[in-house]
Amino acid sequence: MIVTIHQPLFLPWLGYLDRMLQADLFVLLDHVQFERRNYQNRTRIRFDGEARWFTVPVVQQSRDERIIDKQIDNSPCGADRWWGSRHFKTLCYAYRDAPFFDDYAPYLRSIFESRFERLVDLDLALLELLRNALDIRTPMVRSSELGVGGRKSELMLNLCLATGAKVLLGGMGGSREYLDGAAFERAGVDVRWQQFRHPRYAQCGPQPFIPGLSSIDLLANCGPGSRACLDRQQAEAPAVQPLAANLCAA
Repeated sequence: MIVTIHQPLFLPWLGYLDRMLQADLFVLLDHVQFERRNYQNRTRIRFDGEARWFTVPVVQQSRDERIIDKQIDNSPCGADRWWGSRHFKTLCYAYRDAPFFDDYAPYLRSIFESRFERLVDLDLALLELLRNALDIRTPMVRSSELGVGGRKSELMLNLCLATGAKVLLGGMGGSREYLDGAAFERAGVDVRWQQFRHPRYAQCGPQPFIPGLSSIDLLANCGPGSRACLDRQQAEAPAVQPLAANLCAA
């Protein structure tokens, strides 16, 4: 069984969903520390031909807060100034010329107007919208429900053992630097790395293509053809790479 593990992200980019498609099980890493200035509460969208940050306001309490406990800042600022309504209007403006945005607008409006208290619940609601739109059926489990501990490489291995993984599919980020390959080998878990080639598609506006945006950009521009666009990328990308010996922790 191939397992991949990642924190919940706010309207994640296509590489996140590509890794989910390649796995038999996706572990949502929700019980670890919330990372400021990361993608758990922000993403990038195309706005007037440029990449702009699109951020959910959160309550700042302690640096040690876990993702599962992180609260959204729903402070009242007047009915038409509350962040959820403003965010939906921003998306409507940003993708006003995208041919398929209106197909998803009612679902986005419903989510952004729901006034979630916790960030993880908002992230999961938006992730389900993306999964449904792209017909991604990979099962998900939350790390907070598995009852395992550890940090970094140890935690990743413990999650693999708890889920019966034979293969861990690693992503494009920091785990390539800290994963202890020798420990995984001793435990009988193979480690492979995602090789993601970003698909190119027609984005609204005359400006050049911008990679790495929220997956909502693909849906707004390609609609029913979005899954085929991702599938073509998988077919053209190199095979996942095994863990190189020089990546093993000392």
